[in-house]
Amino acid sequence: MPLPSADTPLYSHPLPALEDWLRSSGFVRSDEDVCVWSLERPQWTAQLVLQSDGLVISWSQQGSSTERAFSYGLSRADLEAAIFAGP
Repeated sequence: MPLPSADTPLYSHPLPALEDWLRSSGFVRSDEDVCVWSLERPQWTAQLVLQSDGLVISWSQQGSSTERAFSYGLSRADLEAAIFAGP
C-alpha cells in the first residue's frame, strides 16, 4: 500500500500503510500483541506501542530506558526523526 507523503499526519495513514512503513523501517511486530513493534539498533533498542489515542515509544540503552508518548497528529517525518534520534 502506498504511503501518504512524509508530512502527512499519522492519523491520515491507513493502518496497513503504517504497518508497512514500520516494517520497512526495521521494526518487527510482536507475535503476542499486534500493537507492539520492536526495533534493534547497535546502540539501543526501541519498543513502539500503537494505542487508540497515540503511540508510545520506549528506548533502552545500557540498562536505562526512556519513554515518550506521541500524538497521531504528528507527521510521519517528525515521528521518524524522533524515533531514530534514539533515547
